[in-house]
Amino acid sequence: MAEWIDVAKVEDLPLGSRKIIKTPYAEIAIFNLHGEFFAIEDICTHDGGELTSGQCEDDQIICPRHGARFCIRDGRALTPPAYEDIDTFPIRVQNDMIQVAVDD
Repeated sequence: MAEWIDVAKVEDLPLGSRKIIKTPYAEIAIFNLHGEFFAIEDICTHDGGELTSGQCEDDQIICPRHGARFCIRDGRALTPPAYEDIDTFPIRVQNDMIQVAVDD
Protein backbone atom coordinates (compact mmCIF):
# COMPACT_ATOMS: atom_id res chain seq x y z
CA MET A 1 0.00 0.00 0.00
CA ALA A 2 1.25 3.47 -0.84
CA GLU A 3 2.15 5.95 1.87
CA TRP A 4 1.80 9.72 1.34
CA ILE A 5 4.86 11.62 2.55
CA ASP A 6 5.29 15.38 2.95
CA VAL A 7 7.99 16.76 0.66
CA ALA A 8 7.67 20.56 0.71
CA LYS A 9 5.34 23.44 1.31
CA VAL A 10 3.91 24.85 -1.91
CA GLU A 11 5.62 28.21 -1.33
CA ASP A 12 8.99 26.45 -0.97
CA LEU A 13 8.84 25.07 -4.53
CA PRO A 14 8.35 28.10 -6.81
CA LEU A 15 7.56 27.92 -10.53
CA GLY A 16 10.30 26.21 -12.51
CA SER A 17 12.06 24.76 -9.47
CA ARG A 18 12.86 21.19 -8.45
CA LYS A 19 13.66 19.40 -5.22
CA ILE A 20 15.24 15.99 -4.65
CA ILE A 21 14.01 13.86 -1.76
CA LYS A 22 15.37 10.55 -0.50
CA THR A 23 12.93 7.81 0.42
CA PRO A 24 13.52 4.17 1.29
CA TYR A 25 12.17 3.32 -2.19
CA ALA A 26 14.08 5.77 -4.36
CA GLU A 27 15.44 9.27 -4.78
CA ILE A 28 12.56 11.28 -6.16
CA ALA A 29 12.63 14.62 -7.97
CA ILE A 30 9.69 16.97 -7.47
CA PHE A 31 9.12 19.62 -10.17
CA ASN A 32 6.88 22.69 -10.33
CA LEU A 33 5.97 23.09 -14.00
CA HIS A 34 3.72 26.09 -14.57
CA GLY A 35 2.04 25.61 -11.18
CA GLU A 36 1.57 21.83 -11.54
CA PHE A 37 3.64 19.40 -9.49
CA PHE A 38 5.21 16.21 -10.85
CA ALA A 39 7.38 13.51 -9.28
CA ILE A 40 9.86 11.24 -11.09
CA GLU A 41 12.55 8.84 -10.01
CA ASP A 42 15.98 10.49 -10.14
CA ILE A 43 17.62 7.84 -12.29
CA CYS A 44 18.39 7.64 -15.99
CA THR A 45 17.18 4.33 -17.42
CA HIS A 46 20.02 4.37 -19.95
CA ASP A 47 22.92 4.07 -17.51
CA GLY A 48 21.51 4.18 -13.97
CA GLY A 49 23.07 7.55 -13.12
CA GLU A 50 21.33 10.48 -11.51
CA LEU A 51 19.17 12.45 -13.88
CA THR A 52 17.95 15.65 -12.33
CA SER A 53 21.11 17.72 -12.34
CA GLY A 54 20.43 17.98 -16.08
CA GLN A 55 18.82 20.91 -17.85
CA CYS A 56 15.05 21.26 -18.15
CA GLU A 57 13.38 22.41 -21.35
CA ASP A 58 9.62 22.89 -21.09
CA ASP A 59 8.39 19.60 -19.58
CA GLN A 60 11.53 17.61 -20.39
CA ILE A 61 14.60 16.73 -18.33
CA ILE A 62 17.84 16.12 -20.23
CA CYS A 63 20.29 13.57 -18.86
CA PRO A 64 23.54 15.39 -18.02
CA ARG A 65 25.75 12.55 -19.26
CA HIS A 66 24.39 11.35 -22.61
CA GLY A 67 21.58 13.75 -23.50
CA ALA A 68 18.60 11.38 -23.27
CA ARG A 69 15.35 13.27 -22.76
CA PHE A 70 12.46 12.25 -20.53
CA CYS A 71 9.01 13.76 -20.08
CA ILE A 72 8.64 15.05 -16.53
CA ARG A 73 4.85 14.77 -16.74
CA ASP A 74 4.61 11.05 -17.48
CA GLY A 75 8.15 9.61 -17.39
CA ARG A 76 8.32 8.68 -21.09
CA ALA A 77 11.76 8.21 -22.62
CA LEU A 78 11.76 10.61 -25.57
CA THR A 79 15.19 10.23 -27.19
CA PRO A 80 18.05 7.75 -27.41
CA PRO A 81 20.14 6.50 -25.82
CA ALA A 82 17.30 5.89 -23.33
CA TYR A 83 14.47 3.64 -24.47
CA GLU A 84 12.92 2.72 -21.12
CA ASP A 85 10.60 5.13 -19.29
CA ILE A 86 11.40 6.42 -15.80
CA ASP A 87 9.11 5.81 -12.83
CA THR A 88 6.66 8.52 -11.83
CA PHE A 89 4.89 8.92 -8.51
CA PRO A 90 1.42 10.18 -7.57
CA ILE A 91 1.55 13.68 -6.15
CA ARG A 92 -1.01 15.87 -4.42
CA VAL A 93 -1.34 19.06 -2.39
CA GLN A 94 -3.01 18.89 1.03
CA ASN A 95 -3.24 22.03 3.20
CA ASP A 96 -0.45 23.76 1.19
CA MET A 97 1.84 20.72 1.64
CA ILE A 98 3.08 18.83 -1.41
CA GLN A 99 2.87 15.08 -0.84
CA VAL A 100 4.17 12.12 -2.85
CA ALA A 101 2.91 8.55 -2.65
CA VAL A 102 5.64 5.94 -2.23
CA ASP A 103 5.45 2.20 -1.67
CA ASP A 104 6.07 1.31 1.94
